[in-house]
Amino acid sequence: MPKRKPVIAELPAPEEIDFGALAREYIDSMVDLIVVLGPTASGKTRYAVQLAGEINACAALGLFEGCPGRMTDPAPVNGAEIISADSRQVYKGMDIGTGKDLSEYGDIPYHLIDILPAGAQYNVFRFQQDFRRVWADIRSRGMVPILCGGTGMYINAVTAGYDFTSKVSLSAGRGPSEAEGLPRHPYFIGTLVSREVRNERIDRRLDARLKEGMVEEIRGLLDSGVPDETLISYGLEYKYVTLYIQGQLSYEDMREKLATAIHQFAKRQMTWFRGMERSGVRIHWVEV
Repeated sequence: MPKRKPVIAELPAPEEIDFGALAREYIDSMVDLIVVLGPTASGKTRYAVQLAGEINACAALGLFEGCPGRMTDPAPVNGAEIISADSRQVYKGMDIGTGKDLSEYGDIPYHLIDILPAGAQYNVFRFQQDFRRVWADIRSRGMVPILCGGTGMYINAVTAGYDFTSKVSLSAGRGPSEAEGLPRHPYFIGTLVSREVRNERIDRRLDARLKEGMVEEIRGLLDSGVPDETLISYGLEYKYVTLYIQGQLSYEDMREKLATAIHQFAKRQMTWFRGMERSGVRIHWVEV
């Protein structure tokens, strides 16, 4: 029987986003949340910071004045702030391992990063609660909320109306969220990169983080009392480096297995996002 050729999914066609027009859609209540999503090493944080910076610049120039829109609680657009949708960046002390480069944000305010000590329990339900509070606060101050991250379940929880208080939840992509206090009109932007370029970035970033002290960071977490099984449960960097520290892997095996695991993780992220599209979510893909 002849072997099947692997199916290579075509990348979506990239678009150009007009930041000013997007902000005006927000003012006109056509958008109440901007979501920047993408697999690891696709440049999503850099893009979200650029987007927030453009909105801030337009606000500083007064370009949104005289745009009353149809907001029920109108407030001028004073700028933008970023809400993280990363399940591991909520933890303090997990910086190098999660790629938490806070300097990348510059003067852009960010939320839901470093809110808990490493080892504390956190889940998608708590994220939804925290997001609801932060999102409402940002909007009340006339700021545009930008949700940025790659944890698909977290993104769906706040844009697809997941109901964790009953046995029924809304499926992703079936229209605006009906859950109380959550966005009803999210605008999705996806950061686009080929698998080859993405894997090259992953390898380069991994080597840089290892040189920066990722092993020492995770050893410090273990020395501070975070159980090894907890770190292993965080997966990827925390799993394989912990196994190396325990003596279960050589350094070379750790690095090789970790790189492969991150490649596979990025592929799963992209599969999740394309699944959102199949469910009806419109993602505007951009090249970064």
